[in-house]
Amino acid sequence: MSLWGWVLLACAVSIATKFLGFLVPARMLDNPRMLRVAGSLTIGLLAALTATNTFASGQGLVVDARVVALAAAAVALWLRAPFLVVVAVGAFAAGVARLLGAA
Repeated sequence: MSLWGWVLLACAVSIATKFLGFLVPARMLDNPRMLRVAGSLTIGLLAALTATNTFASGQGLVVDARVVALAAAAVALWLRAPFLVVVAVGAFAAGVARLLGAA
């Protein structure tokens, strides 16, 4: 199968999965345990995505400006800065780290 065939198959599976979600009865979704599981899965997936994008480069692990940016953004979040400030602090920290690393 060609690459486009796999892409179309993945699209069809994605649409089918979303449609199956509409078939789940509302009483199952209002269950407190289901709400906890859904919240935990969301947090876990976001943490895994963040870690992968921060420490992975191809098939290897790297420590570069992205780690500095993540640490600076984490400190800004800990200080309860607004989201836009957190993003700006992370971008500034990454820029400074790249500048110092290239020198």
